[in-house]
Amino acid sequence: MRRITTSIAAVTSLAAAVGVGYVLGNDPGAGTVPASPPIALANADLTVAATCDDLLDSYVERAIEQVGPYGWGSGAVAFGSSGGDSEASSPSASAGTLRSTGVKTSRTTSNESGTNVQELGVDESDVVKVAGSLLLRLREGELLAYDVSGDVPSLLSSTQLEDARSNGWTADPGGEMVLVDGRAVVLGSSDDGRTTTITTVDLADPTAPSIVDTTTIKARASAVRLHGDVVRVVLQNSLPELDFSYPDGAFGEIRAELRNRSLVRGTTLADWLPTVDGDPVVDCTDVAIPDDDEIALGTTTVLAVDPAGPGTRTSTAVATDSDTSYFSTDRFYLAAGGSQWGGWTDCMDCRTGMTAPSGTTPLFAFALDGMDATYVASGDVEGTIADRWSMDSVDGSLRVAVGPSSETGNFNSVLTLREDGSDLVEDGRVDDLGIDEEIKSVRWFDDLAIVVTFRQTDPLYAIDLSDPTDPQLLGELKIPGFSEYLHPLGEHRLIGMGQDASLDGMARGAQAALFDVTDLTDPRQIDVVRYPRESQAGAGVDPRQFTWLPEQRVALTVVSQGWTGTTGWVSVLSLDDGSMTNRMVEVEHGSDVADVRLVPLQSGKVALVTGEDVSFFDIAG
Repeated sequence: MRRITTSIAAVTSLAAAVGVGYVLGNDPGAGTVPASPPIALANADLTVAATCDDLLDSYVERAIEQVGPYGWGSGAVAFGSSGGDSEASSPSASAGTLRSTGVKTSRTTSNESGTNVQELGVDESDVVKVAGSLLLRLREGELLAYDVSGDVPSLLSSTQLEDARSNGWTADPGGEMVLVDGRAVVLGSSDDGRTTTITTVDLADPTAPSIVDTTTIKARASAVRLHGDVVRVVLQNSLPELDFSYPDGAFGEIRAELRNRSLVRGTTLADWLPTVDGDPVVDCTDVAIPDDDEIALGTTTVLAVDPAGPGTRTSTAVATDSDTSYFSTDRFYLAAGGSQWGGWTDCMDCRTGMTAPSGTTPLFAFALDGMDATYVASGDVEGTIADRWSMDSVDGSLRVAVGPSSETGNFNSVLTLREDGSDLVEDGRVDDLGIDEEIKSVRWFDDLAIVVTFRQTDPLYAIDLSDPTDPQLLGELKIPGFSEYLHPLGEHRLIGMGQDASLDGMARGAQAALFDVTDLTDPRQIDVVRYPRESQAGAGVDPRQFTWLPEQRVALTVVSQGWTGTTGWVSVLSLDDGSMTNRMVEVEHGSDVADVRLVPLQSGKVALVTGEDVSFFDIAG
C-alpha cells in the first residue's frame, strides 16, 4: 500500500524532481519507482493483477458481458443496489433460561461529537459536530461555527467552502463532516453523485477558520468514519458513463451493440478507479479483483486521510461496486452485491439494501491499523445483507443478520463467522427468524442480538451470542407494527422507532415502542406512543435524528408528516417507571426536516439545529 504524501497531481512532478518515476493510471512503463507491496492475498477469492494493463483487462472483460445495444444492461446505468424480503418456532423455555444468564443490553453508542453512532469509538459524519463549547454546522456548502457556552448560541464565523458551487455541491443534503483535533474534514457530493469534494478546514481560531486543502475525487462517497485521528472515506465508482449508441434500422441492434462494446474496450483505468485530476488515487497493486463474475462491477475504495497533513493519504480497493460496508474499531467489512440497474441515493449511510449474487453474499474483511487497511480474510453467506446495521464485530467474531435469497429458505437468520487463516468461516447460526417476513432492524450487543422482522406483525427476537459457536434464540415478542431503529436505554430497556400497523400489516403512522428485556426469554412491550396518521419516524431512515439523554431519562427524536408540505416535530419522550409521556414541539418544515439535529452539549444543554437556526432546546417545556 502506497502512502501519498502530497496531492495526487503533484506526485509526478515531485518524483521527477528527485530523479525517479511514479506509476499512475494504466501506463505500466510510466516510471521505475519500486511498486508498493501488493495486497497480501492468501485465498482464491481475491487476486491482484500483475500489471496495470492486466487490471484494466479484468474490468473490460467483465464489462463486455454487461453491455448491449442500449448500453449497460437494459440501457440504464447502475448506480446502487436494492434488497429483498424474508412465524418462527417457539424457543425452548428451558434452553432460554439456561442461556440468558449474564446477557445484557448495556453496550453504549453515545459519542462526544454529538452524533448518534453505530459503534463506540468510531465516529460518523454528520451535518453537525461539537467539541466543548464549539458547535459546527454545515449548510449548503457553508461551514458555520457557533459558541454554545453562553445563554444563547453565538455565531463566530461563516466559511464558504472553496469551489463548493462550481464543484456541483448538492443543496440537499449539502455535505457531511467529521471533526478531529481542531480540524473539520468536510465532504460534498456533485449533483450526479459521481464526484466528491473533500475540504479540510483549520479551526484553531474558530472566528477565522482557514481552508488548508480542497481535493475533488471522481467517485461517490458512501460512508465516512473517524478512527482516532484518521478519517476513512468509502468511495464508489460504478459503471462508466459512455457515449453509447442506440439501435436504428433493421440491423441497428447489432451495429449498436458492436459500437458499444468498442467503447468499453476503449476505456482506461481512469474510467474505473477514483481519480484526482485524471490520475487514479489507488495503485494497481492495491486493487483486489474478486473471483466472482456475478457481483456488481465497479470499484469500492477505502481512502484514509490524515487531517493534520491532508496531502497524506493511503488507499486500498476491491473491484466491485457496493455501498454495504461496516466499520468496527479494528476491521472494515465489505459485503458485495449483485448487479443492479437503478438510481443512486445521495444520503450517506441510509438504508438502501442489496441483492445477493447467485443468492450468496461475498464478504471481504480488512484489518485497520493507523492509516492502513490490509486485506485479511474473505468468505460468503447464503442470503442477503440489508445494510451496515446487519453486521457487527466483537472479539474477532463477525455477526451477520441475513434475509432470504434463492439459496435459502423463506426465513431470516443470524450467523457468526470467524477468521480461520484467510477465510471467513461460519461458526454458528440461528434460522427460522420471521418466516415470509423482512428484517426491519437489528441491534447488536457484546453477547446479544435483537432482530425485528415484519410482514403483518412485529416479531422481536432475542438471540444469545455469548457462545459464537452455538447462538440460541432466547425469546420472541409479536405485536402489530415494527421498529426500524432500536436504541438501548441501559441494561433492561430498549426503545424502537418505527411504524404502527393494523393487524393485516397496513402501516398507519410512526410510533415509539418501549421494550422490557429484563427477561430475554420473555421480552415485553410495556408502552407505546403513536403519532399522527401517515407520519414518519426520522430515526427509521437516519439514526442521527435520535438522541438519548440518560441522566434525564429522555429520548429526543424527529417525527415528520406530509408529502407536498412537510412538518417536522421534536418528540420529547420522558421515561418514568416503565412508561413514556410525549410532548411534541414543532420545529421545522419542508426538506430541512431531514437536517434537524438535537445535540447534547458539555454544559448539559441540548442544541437544536434546524435549517436556518441554532438554538437551545427546552427539554422540560
